[in-house]
Amino acid sequence: MSWDRKGLTGSSSTKTDTSSTYSYFDVMQKPLEMYVFVDPLCAECWSLEPYLKKLSLEYGRFFTIRPVLSNYLMPMTNEKFKTPRKLKEIWEKTAKRTGMSCDGNLWLEKPFISPWITPLAIKAAELQGKKAGRVFLRKVQEYLFLHNADVTDEEVLLQCGRDSKLDLYEFQNDLNSTSAKKALQADIKLTKEMEVDYIPTIVFFNQRIDEQGIKISGLYPYEIYVKVLCEVLQKHPIPSEKPSLEDFLAFYGIVASKEVSVVYDWSIAKAEKELKKLQLRQIVEKIPAKYGCFWKYLA
Repeated sequence: MSWDRKGLTGSSSTKTDTSSTYSYFDVMQKPLEMYVFVDPLCAECWSLEPYLKKLSLEYGRFFTIRPVLSNYLMPMTNEKFKTPRKLKEIWEKTAKRTGMSCDGNLWLEKPFISPWITPLAIKAAELQGKKAGRVFLRKVQEYLFLHNADVTDEEVLLQCGRDSKLDLYEFQNDLNSTSAKKALQADIKLTKEMEVDYIPTIVFFNQRIDEQGIKISGLYPYEIYVKVLCEVLQKHPIPSEKPSLEDFLAFYGIVASKEVSVVYDWSIAKAEKELKKLQLRQIVEKIPAKYGCFWKYLA
């Protein structure tokens, strides 16, 4: 997939980090906004996670992330991709290509009957705050891609809510609420307005400059995301220092070897070597997956 540029005018040259374009208070207000169009049931959206983590760690001081649920773009809604066998094939190819594990056999063993309940649950979680919504979205993805759980089942979603430390009483009330349905419809409307026709897609906006954003559809090497971020920011910021591996795991809870590899610029072999050192110290627990491994921090 090629990446689209929309509405940028004038020179595309960027300033150095010594530029006074952004003051301390501008950074505190986070001048950029990233709209991330995803579907929680999409394997390719799951594969975007390592790059989002690295962007957040290195440049998160400059942007806020706004997840936008775009389930109607999911292959299961496209007639030629609708069969469970075809969806299994898509998942398996994506896992092998990206290193973010998922098991395509799920589509043959227990295909989803009501996929819309999952995004509704995510919007219900967001009613408890943006951070709560993001944590819940990640937990849903973990249950789906690591454990082959049916995340369209209300009991599974409630367990995701417990693990995400949501107020379960409020969450259960909001699951089928008008507020959650309106929020999901707003996401679908935004997807159409921004002419997003493929997931995952990221649209970068500079809130201080009256220009349209830059849209990137599909998965790309990390350097492409940084290049676009710098162009929208109009400067080349110095990346923030990364946390220790132990602190990284403590913050995220469960991460893939692939995520560690991307974030720390290590090979998979190097990442797993460092993770096994923490395993020997009983700091992490290894979670085998069909493709690669995941690691759970033991608080």
